[in-house]
Amino acid sequence: MLTAKTPPAPDVWAATKTWVKAAYIWRGPDAHLGHRARQLSVDILVVLLVLFLPWSTALASGLAITAVPALLVTVRPRPLWAAVNRPACLLPIALFLLAVVGMAWATGVPMRDRLHGADQLAKLLLIPLLFYHYRESPRAKWILTAFVASNVVLMIYSFLVFVSPTLAITMKVDQPGVPVKNYIDQSQAFALCAIWLTGLAIEAFNRNRKSWAIAFIAIAAAFLINLAFINVARTAFLYLPVMLLMLIARYLSGRKLLVALLACALVGAGIGVASPNLRLKVSKIFSEYDAYETKVAVDANVSVAARLEFWQKSITFFQSSPLWGHGTGSIKTMFERDAVGKTGLSAIVIGNPHNQTLAIAVQWGLIGCFALYAMWISHLLLFRHTGFVGWLGALAVVQNIVSSLFNSHLLDFYQGWIYVLAVGIAGGTAWRLGTETAPSMKSTAAHSAA
Repeated sequence: MLTAKTPPAPDVWAATKTWVKAAYIWRGPDAHLGHRARQLSVDILVVLLVLFLPWSTALASGLAITAVPALLVTVRPRPLWAAVNRPACLLPIALFLLAVVGMAWATGVPMRDRLHGADQLAKLLLIPLLFYHYRESPRAKWILTAFVASNVVLMIYSFLVFVSPTLAITMKVDQPGVPVKNYIDQSQAFALCAIWLTGLAIEAFNRNRKSWAIAFIAIAAAFLINLAFINVARTAFLYLPVMLLMLIARYLSGRKLLVALLACALVGAGIGVASPNLRLKVSKIFSEYDAYETKVAVDANVSVAARLEFWQKSITFFQSSPLWGHGTGSIKTMFERDAVGKTGLSAIVIGNPHNQTLAIAVQWGLIGCFALYAMWISHLLLFRHTGFVGWLGALAVVQNIVSSLFNSHLLDFYQGWIYVLAVGIAGGTAWRLGTETAPSMKSTAAHSAA
């Protein structure tokens, strides 16, 4: 008689050891293989984020949200605190916490506006995490390459759309050569890429890599041609010369610096005369200012007039509560209250005064302004003694500060994310390469080794 054999009992102990070993490899604090795998996953997510950033706010938002838990998985508490225990990382957190606390005194402001006001600064929390991550990850070049490559494709597309507007993804009659988003976002990225690539070209030439230098300078020239002859934000008239000055000052001195400045001025004047795009942009500044003076302007499309009106009102709002401001998300509510019974420009209701300082001052007063400028200064100081990588980060910081004179670019999605990514990645990479002079470097290295 045949009897069924009893199957052997499962080796629970062996299975448990296998799972524990797998978990240790993936999540263990000292597991080198698992840690590298998690780092790689973060780098891939950040690459995808910068690839889609110039094209789609929705996709970029989704990738940014996904990157947060991926970054947190790589965190080890003691090295994280050692890495971020500096003003450049703590001040962005403080500014966000001020926005959260400021929701409490936003009297009469709808909750959705309060949440939106805090959400606009939430991306600053990624600066310390990115700083920590790229202090260890050697793949910052991937991010720079992806961002520039994405904008090169967009720049080529921009030329095509200028010739044939029907090819645009979102057609804008008043924004020629802008296939997606808007000309302000496009100009911000194109100008940054142009200066970055020019710096890379000089570095390549100094290392006798002439073919790379020629390629970089050709692409940089294409970006500048697009800005000059296709479309450009008028804010670029301010930040682009400052960034060019930073480029020239980095590589030249003495007479060569003066000659280069004179040459840039002459070339700029020549392009200004030759470009209908630039002539139109400049002429509109004066006509829109006249509209404000004569009170002819009736809507926010008259940019200069609208901004002057927004600034005047915002200063009045700030003066009514100079220390603490009116609370998080209060800008729109303040404009709504002021617009009652008024017409024309005075009746426009907005949630953005188009000046970063005023946007902070209305909501959080002098305390908010102090936090904002302290953060900007700390990020400039972060890169003061750094090498080429730090210079790339400094360019992004300076561009954000200058462009924020006429926009709220730290709060805006696209420009805000460029700032966060540039500061976090360049700061962490500069420290990893040993070019950041921070007093706590030795103690931090000891913590990391432990």
